[in-house]
Amino acid sequence: MKRINFMNMNSRDHCRLAVIFIPCCLVLALMLVSCGGSNDAADGGMVLNAPLIMDIKGFDPAQSSDLYTHTAISQVYESPYQYSYLERPYQVEPLTAAAMPEFTSGGLLCRIRLKSGIRFHDNPCFTKTQGKGRLLTAHDYIFSFKRIADAREDSTGWWVFRDRIKGLDEFRKKTVSAEGLGIYDESVAGLQAEDDHTLLIHLTSPYPQLVYILTMSFAAAVPREAVEYYGEEFLNHPVGTGPFIFREWIPNSRIVYDRNPDYHHDVYPSRGEENDRELQLLADAGKAVPFADRLVLRIMKERSAMWLEFMAGNLDHSTIPKDNYPDVIEGAGRLKASMSEKGIGIWIVPSLDLTYVAFNMKDPILGGCLALRQALSLSIDMDELIRNIYNGRAIRAHGPIPPNLSGYDPSFVNPMARYDLEEAREKMAQARRELGLKPEDVLEFTFDAQSNDVTARQLDEFFIHAFSEIGVRIRYNANDWTQYLDRIKNQKGQIWGAAWLGDYPDAENFLQLLYGPNEAPGSNDANYRNGDFDRLYTQMSLIPEGPERDALITRMVQIAVTDCPWIFCSHRIIYSLHHGWLVNFKYNDLSMNFYKYLRIDEEKKRELKKQL
Repeated sequence: MKRINFMNMNSRDHCRLAVIFIPCCLVLALMLVSCGGSNDAADGGMVLNAPLIMDIKGFDPAQSSDLYTHTAISQVYESPYQYSYLERPYQVEPLTAAAMPEFTSGGLLCRIRLKSGIRFHDNPCFTKTQGKGRLLTAHDYIFSFKRIADAREDSTGWWVFRDRIKGLDEFRKKTVSAEGLGIYDESVAGLQAEDDHTLLIHLTSPYPQLVYILTMSFAAAVPREAVEYYGEEFLNHPVGTGPFIFREWIPNSRIVYDRNPDYHHDVYPSRGEENDRELQLLADAGKAVPFADRLVLRIMKERSAMWLEFMAGNLDHSTIPKDNYPDVIEGAGRLKASMSEKGIGIWIVPSLDLTYVAFNMKDPILGGCLALRQALSLSIDMDELIRNIYNGRAIRAHGPIPPNLSGYDPSFVNPMARYDLEEAREKMAQARRELGLKPEDVLEFTFDAQSNDVTARQLDEFFIHAFSEIGVRIRYNANDWTQYLDRIKNQKGQIWGAAWLGDYPDAENFLQLLYGPNEAPGSNDANYRNGDFDRLYTQMSLIPEGPERDALITRMVQIAVTDCPWIFCSHRIIYSLHHGWLVNFKYNDLSMNFYKYLRIDEEKKRELKKQL
C-alpha cells in the first residue's frame, strides 16, 4: 500500500525541492478544493501543524497506495481495525469494529461486529437527511469492498482482495462492461450483512493476514451516496467517519481538517510499552479523541524549507534533513544539547521499510539480460551511500524483508548486494556480448526521479555516477510525485528508485511486491514474474507464522535475489524530532491516523518558542 519517497528518511515527514509557492491569489483560488475557511482554528482552538513531503493524488481510498495519500485519507476514512498507537510489537485493535474478528468454519468465515452509533460526517451528499450524516452499517463495507474490485475503478488495492473472497473475482469481471452503480446491487456470495452491524466475509481459503488487510485504507468505509453525488469529483470530497472532517486542500500548499464533533467511538489508549508511563504517554488514557480542533498538513517538498519551518516553531514535528544532521546529532545518535535545551525531543526507531532500485522487467533489454542487472547492482557502493547520503541512518538490505519480521535471516548474504567494480565490469562485458552490442554501441536507459528535492537529486546522481563507471549512460527524467507514480503504474519506466513502508508486520507485505499477478498498476511495479516464486508465495500466504512458512520465505528470497529484479539497497532508521509542546507524540510506522491522539500544550508552546 504505502509507496514512499526514496529519500524520505522519516515516514513521519507527513506526521515515511523548494516549496512550490503559487504567486497569484487568483490562481490559488482556482486551484482550491475546499469546504471553505482559513488556516486558523475557529475561536482560537488547538491547531496541529505537520509536514507532508509529497502532495497527494486525492482522497479516494481505492487509490491509496502511497504513504502520503494514505495519510491524508486516514484522517477522514476508517477501516474496521487499526494498529495500537503505543504498543510494541505492533498490535491490531478494533476501530469501527466492536471486537476482533471471529473466524469459524476452518478459517473460511470471518464475522466482524461493528460498533453502533457511528455516523458519517455531515455532507450535502446525504440528500435524504438534508445533509445530516447517517449511521455506518455493514452494507457500507460491502459497497466499499466491491468498489475496490470494480475493474472500472482500476484500484491500486485490488491485490488485497483478489482470489480471497468468494464471488468477488466474478463480480469484477461483470463490472468491465457495466454502466453506472447498478452492478453494486448484485450480491456477492462472500460479502454478506448478517444485520446492519455484522459483516460476514466468506473466504476462498484460510487467509491469516486478513486482519492486517482490514486495517488498510483499501478497507475503509465509503458511503455510496458520496460516490453517486460527486461522481468524478468524488476524490476531492471525502466523506468518512473519522476523527477529522475535510475542510480544504490547496495542492502543493496544505490540507486542512476540522475536528469531528460527533466522533465518540475512540479514546486515547490505556496500554503501551513498559516505559510509556514514565514518558507521560499514558496521562490521557481513556479520554475521548481527537484533542485538536484543527489539523493542518503542510505540503513541504523541499526539506530545507521544512527544517526552517520546524526550527521556527511553525511545524510540530519533523525529520532531520541530510545536510542538517551534523547540527542536530552527535556521537551514537545522541541529540545535541543545543537541541534538547530548546525542548526538542527525538525518537530513533528502525523503520519497517525497504529501499531499492527497480528495473522494469518488461523492458526487453533490462528484463531480458540478467548479467546487465547484476552488473548494475554490483556497481553500487552501498556502504558509501548509507554513510554519505543517509548519514548512517540505515542498514544494508540483502533481500526484501526488513529486520524484526518473521522470515528475516540476519546471516543471509546476497552475492549481488555488494560493491565489486571489477566483477561489475566483467558482468557488463558479458551483458554486451549477450546483447550483441558492438564496441561503439552505447547502453542508455531512463532513470525516473520522484521529485526535484536537492537531496533526492543527490541520491539519484549517486546511482547515475555508479552506472557510468561500468559504461551505462542515463537519461534523467525529472518528475513530481504524481508524474512519477503515473509513469511507474503505467509500466512506462525503465529504472527508478523506490521505497516501501510496510502496511502490516508480515513478510508477505514485502514479498507481494514481487508476486507476478500484482504487476503494475498493482504493487509489483517492476513487473517481475517467476513461476516458482509465485507458487511459493501462494503456499506461504496460506500458512501462519512458523518454521514451515519461514522455509518457504527463504526459498522465495533466494529466487528473487538470483533473478535480480531490484538492486536491494537499505532498511532505514528513523530519526524523528518533535517540539516539547507536542503531547503524546510517539513514532509509529503503521498508525497513519495517529493525529487524533496528539495535542498541544499551549502554555509550554509559548515558553519554548521564545527559545527558538
